Amino acid sequence: MAQRAFNLPNMLTYARILAVPLVVLCFFLEGHLKSSDFARWLALAIFLLASITDYFDGYFARAWQQTSNIGKMLDPIADKLLVATCLLLLAADTDRHAGIAGWSLWAAIIILCREILVSGLREYLAALKVSVPVTQLAKWKTTIQMVAIAFLLAGPAGDKIFPLTTQTGLVLLWIAALVTLYTGYDYFRAGLKHIMDE
Repeated sequence: MAQRAFNLPNMLTYARILAVPLVVLCFFLEGHLKSSDFARWLALAIFLLASITDYFDGYFARAWQQTSNIGKMLDPIADKLLVATCLLLLAADTDRHAGIAGWSLWAAIIILCREILVSGLREYLAALKVSVPVTQLAKWKTTIQMVAIAFLLAGPAGDKIFPLTTQTGLVLLWIAALVTLYTGYDYFRAGLKHIMDE
């Protein structure tokens, strides 16, 4: 059991969870919530490394037949922790007016609410021994979401190199939110017949 818990795919998942407090620390390098250019680039680097592990942990688990129950449990949790933390940080960082603010908060709220609702649905259906597979569109949603967050983490630091960095991130965030609404509806439609049967 210990061997399965500490195989490479699971170690990559643990690293992704560890990346969450590291990203938070980047925004508190000066002792309070403030995102300097250095902090933004450092947070982006950590986020990108963590996002890459999301692909490789699944790839290695399948290729080396090292899937495990702990990996299946922690992998989606790690993703949600990383996304939720970054969205909350970007919404809280109003110092340079380059985070998620105003109407864009709704996009973040939609994404967070969907993640919580779908997680609850999955947990309920798991108790009924019903599996809800991840759709291809949901995978695209995750990709768009990650790219949006990457642009927003770069934010004002990225704007100095590519002036539309923040705006691109916000547009992608809204696209991710719209796809999130559809995929969330799709999951609930798939699970509704099992709920109604009860």
